[in-house]
Amino acid sequence: MTATVEKQAAMLAMVERELAFRQLDQYSPYAKQREFHRAGATFSERLFMAGNQLGKTKAGGAEWAMHLTGRYPDDWDGATFNKPVLFWAGSVTNEATRDNPQRMLIGPPATPEAWGTGMIPRDAIIGTTRSMGVPNLLDGAVVRWGGGGDVQAGESIIAFKSYEKGREKWQGPTVDGVWFDEEPPEDIYSEGLTRTNNGQRGQFAQTTFTPLLGMSKVVMRFLMPDANDPGAKARKVISMTIWDVDHYTEEQKASIVASYPAHERDARSKGIPTLGSGRIFPVPEESIKVPAFPIPPHWVRINGLDFGWDHPTAAVQLAWDRDNDCIYVIQAHRQAEAAPIIHAAAVKAWGTWVPTAWPHDGLQHDKGSGEQLARQYAAAGLLMLKDRATFEDGTNGVEAGLMDMLERMQTGRLKVFSHLEDWFGEFRLYHRKDGKVVKLQDDLMSATRYAIMMKRKAITRPAPARPMTGGWTPLDREIGY
Repeated sequence: MTATVEKQAAMLAMVERELAFRQLDQYSPYAKQREFHRAGATFSERLFMAGNQLGKTKAGGAEWAMHLTGRYPDDWDGATFNKPVLFWAGSVTNEATRDNPQRMLIGPPATPEAWGTGMIPRDAIIGTTRSMGVPNLLDGAVVRWGGGGDVQAGESIIAFKSYEKGREKWQGPTVDGVWFDEEPPEDIYSEGLTRTNNGQRGQFAQTTFTPLLGMSKVVMRFLMPDANDPGAKARKVISMTIWDVDHYTEEQKASIVASYPAHERDARSKGIPTLGSGRIFPVPEESIKVPAFPIPPHWVRINGLDFGWDHPTAAVQLAWDRDNDCIYVIQAHRQAEAAPIIHAAAVKAWGTWVPTAWPHDGLQHDKGSGEQLARQYAAAGLLMLKDRATFEDGTNGVEAGLMDMLERMQTGRLKVFSHLEDWFGEFRLYHRKDGKVVKLQDDLMSATRYAIMMKRKAITRPAPARPMTGGWTPLDREIGY
């Protein structure tokens, strides 16, 4: 019996050793990691912002290993390369590069005999080149690439770099892809991206980090691009929170979040840039988030609309429980560079009878038609209020509106349906700089503010209809309810 047990233990150990050298085969991405990979098929620049120890570096390493080896899983729907590649990977310091991207790709740096237990399988590592000055740091590795089918096998190269060596070290030959693990300085990001200009896929870069540096220029490149930046549409950001992973229990997640300093909690657990006192709504996201539920028929509703073009047009629908004076954001829509008829169709799907509040800039004339924006939306079928959004006393101060929203959040009288990710994406990043509200990525926030200002016009039933020539509700009369 003892011999049998020992034989089984030996066989199990052998299997475990073999599996250790096949990490890529065992990679099973979470939904957010899969979304990050999928984006590589259509976006040339990707940012994966995630909290600490959630799997951002693992996702980056797994994808780089696939491209370096040409070994893609059957269900892979991300970017692919049909030839061997020259890739770079780097981090803040030489030690950080060794301990993170190198470790993830090659294996534990302190035990070279275990190299091959990273994402690049042992049988694909042809050779490695040591770097000077830092123990077990590699300059790079040669990787066997086998594209399969009629494509001949070849050799890929992965080179390791660090930010501390400066921009000059990121100059050089054209490469197929660059991986920045941890946030790089803007000049190094730009230089690394430039190296990929003539690669097989054009520019191709992935960036993985926990945003502890706040709204840096690299973060703003993705989250708040300049309206005139032609490259903005080629970028994609994916955020992953501790609540998106399964390798911690719910109790462990709560304990981990509680262990972080309060000012770093969102960044380390949710991948949200640290904004500190600059946040306009410094309240826990969980305190305003509620699951969607059927709206009672006696609750009144109103829409809010924020006009845009280069920056998105945004709309929300609110349901107001007047008995408890609690407002719920139950719908959200945001889209750039679309005509009023497109936005109106999306909002009408929430109910054609719901009145819509709009801002003062709705009185600006559209240069193409000369027709007031608000009238265009009315012509498209939205039940537009007669007057622009104001408080009952006729004022429309931004700060007063923001303070009203904040007070409601802090007192539990403003809630948001948890599936409205675009709304929460803006909520997380809405902040001030030098005391002034940053007017970027604030479209849904503004639409919400307008609707709350005009909540006195919310209704519970369709307004009386009157047939009108052209099919629109005129703005020169009060809505009849």
